[in-house]
Amino acid sequence: MRKTTVTTDISEAATQLLEGGIIGFPTETVYGLAGIIDSETAISTIFRVKGRPSDNPLIVHIAHPSQLDDVAAEVPELAWQLSSALWPGPLTMLLKKRSSIPDAITAGRETVAVRMPAHPAALALLSAIGQPVAAPSANPFGCISPSQAQHVLKYFDGKIPLILDGGPCQVGIESTIVGFDGPNIIIYRHGSVTAAQIAAVTDARCIYKQSGPKVVAPGMFPRHYAPVTPLLFSNNIQELAQLHSGKKIGLLHYGEHFSSNDIVASYSLSSSDSMEEAAANLYSALHKLDNYGLDLILVKEFPMEGIGIALNDKLKRASYQQ
Repeated sequence: MRKTTVTTDISEAATQLLEGGIIGFPTETVYGLAGIIDSETAISTIFRVKGRPSDNPLIVHIAHPSQLDDVAAEVPELAWQLSSALWPGPLTMLLKKRSSIPDAITAGRETVAVRMPAHPAALALLSAIGQPVAAPSANPFGCISPSQAQHVLKYFDGKIPLILDGGPCQVGIESTIVGFDGPNIIIYRHGSVTAAQIAAVTDARCIYKQSGPKVVAPGMFPRHYAPVTPLLFSNNIQELAQLHSGKKIGLLHYGEHFSSNDIVASYSLSSSDSMEEAAANLYSALHKLDNYGLDLILVKEFPMEGIGIALNDKLKRASYQQ
């Protein structure tokens, strides 16, 4: 394949999709690797290019809540409440799928993951093609997620025809994924939409589903979002730095900061102690540190509240060692 084109042309991106190709495209969370849902070739290419296990389902992206009925066989009232209040936005819902949704997208499961992204370029693209796309994050499986078009280009230059450049992702971490069990809402993946926000909209009880041997939703593998450089995160990064004295260390900090002769690169995730700003900057900072030739990346744990719960979950998976 020839060199990948990076463009802001919506019509060019739409043409590639309608011809059965896959492209990188922006959302408010991270960049996705998209193909139209009724193209068997496009869906299989997504799995192949990413190196994604076939038992890890994809997320279907739609342009409007009215398209829910096109992909879901059943939409509970709680789902309609959430879509009305929180879409477009970084919330994905697991719903019973229509038989027309290919099993490859859902990894053979009876549920399909659906969301309506908030990025204007993504919505314009989805409206232009007139049908949903399936799109995981635009990175090789398990690697740092892409929050800029250049991250996607670094991963897939020459492997995909086109990347639609929508600038840096404003949210910066993956969507929250929820399912439904009667009056309860099950959180399968923490994201920037918090349990408190969900409960405020629905008055439902939110229950977090821990990762298990069976992957129900994207992002549930124990190792994910990981740089090549080993990453450690802790509530006491100064102690960690001392334990690894003599190594070339990169530091991502939020709030508290300290100096050490071993720290050769350092990035602040937020100048104002904002966890939302830290989330928007997290993956970009990890990409930068991963290019430094470091021995170790250290990240301080976030407060276990609000979006900090999702940030710690990403870092836990990024630091997972088998």
